[in-house]
Amino acid sequence: MTPIKILWVDDEIELLRPHFLFLEGKGYQTTACNNGQDALLIIKEEAFDVVLLDENMPGLGGLETLNKIKLRSPNLPVIMITKNEEEQIMEEAIGAKISDYLIKPVNPNQILLALKKLFEHKNLIAEKTINNYQQAFQEISLSLNELYSHQDWSDFYIKMLYWEMELEGLEDLAMLEIFQNQMKEANRLFAKFIENNYQEWIVNDSGPLMSHQILKEKLFPFLKKESGKTTLMLVIDNLRFDQWKMIAPIIENHYQKEEESSYFSILPTATHFARNAIFSGMMPLEMQINHPELWVNENEEGGKNLNEAAFLKAQLQRNGIDSQFSYSKITNLKAGREFIQSLNNRKKDDLLVVVYNFVDMISHAKTEMEIIKELASDNKAFRSLTLSWFKNSPLLEIIQQARKLGFNLIVTTDHGTINVDQPLEVKGNREVSMNLRYKTGQSLSYPPKSVMEVNAPKGIQLPASHLNSKFIFAREHQYFVYQNNFNHYANHFRNTFQHGGISMEEMIIPFVVMRPR
Repeated sequence: MTPIKILWVDDEIELLRPHFLFLEGKGYQTTACNNGQDALLIIKEEAFDVVLLDENMPGLGGLETLNKIKLRSPNLPVIMITKNEEEQIMEEAIGAKISDYLIKPVNPNQILLALKKLFEHKNLIAEKTINNYQQAFQEISLSLNELYSHQDWSDFYIKMLYWEMELEGLEDLAMLEIFQNQMKEANRLFAKFIENNYQEWIVNDSGPLMSHQILKEKLFPFLKKESGKTTLMLVIDNLRFDQWKMIAPIIENHYQKEEESSYFSILPTATHFARNAIFSGMMPLEMQINHPELWVNENEEGGKNLNEAAFLKAQLQRNGIDSQFSYSKITNLKAGREFIQSLNNRKKDDLLVVVYNFVDMISHAKTEMEIIKELASDNKAFRSLTLSWFKNSPLLEIIQQARKLGFNLIVTTDHGTINVDQPLEVKGNREVSMNLRYKTGQSLSYPPKSVMEVNAPKGIQLPASHLNSKFIFAREHQYFVYQNNFNHYANHFRNTFQHGGISMEEMIIPFVVMRPR
């Protein structure tokens, strides 16, 4: 193994010979230099892994040398060593992107620790992560047979997200593969849990907080408590809980989290069912009965999410919420910019509701565009793409501007998505719905043991297009493909993110309340 090469720059370098001998005994290769100017020449001629740099040197001082090193070799780690504990000196060094700093006098073990943090940090973390997961593996396996309630499943899912994001950082993917097998087994059992309990939840109102209940139970009490203050509610379409975890630290630079909880999307976990349920406060069958002028059936022409503002207005009135509100849907960059410009004029509103569609567009683009398939090939890449977009998006600017205006912030979604890889053959007539994770219609033919079938949609408060219409829902990583040209479409949709069916990723979703910092 090639030894790590250190350039040590100090005007009293001769006094450091014992440190050199100690580090060489630990396998490091050290080069001595007694001034900044010579250090720059040496770096130009020879490659080093790290520079140990004295801050207080005659001639070219430590901070000036540091700046010149970073201009020439921006990725070369520099550990600053200083007698001076002045805050300004430390801030300048940190601003110049030093890797660490030490206060003189330093002993050899301090140097060794700093080097280990720098070069072995990743390996030490990986080893600790693997050991921790190995210890947790048995506990996770046993707990799968003891998840009896919706809260048990929510807690379990959040715990599994933690492990997924911990393990995906490892270079050795063996542990991640073991985890993924555990997640597949968990989703298999979760589908059984939903199949056994979902109808009872709907009929007896005995289950978790769901799409049609979330505003009444969470938002409206908050508005009453915060009367006179503007609340911005962001509904980010298709935002999985893991994607929320990725963008949350950036939002927390501007907002303080008061509550982070989960709720369950209704079935189907599809936008025109779940998001209409959020804004109407009703299940789909209730919407069809009580608001036939607003509800658009699955087999009818026209946009199915065009009446969300009207649904919200009706729900506010029904619950006696006398709040001035506005509703906006942002589907492109221009609309995002225009909304930012309008925020100053919205301070008199009690509630600003914004539906943001970008994450949903990523999911659909992944189906149609090869480049997006490459960029979002798995959960890790999908999270990374979402994070990269968010850092440079109008959505972040909206959040920053809202914080400056003192608005409260609520972040939620309508449903999540799951990466599918198991095609199931389904047959039906032209009126059968097109979604890949659920189907509704009559004359459906499918492998009955592989799906959750609902022969009486009214039992789960879903409208039926015909007297003998039914719903079927895909479980786990399945997706429905028609018999005609099966192989072509199976390959086309394999490894794409879909929604509408039953999985933890689709159903267990975030609801977050935040206050401006």
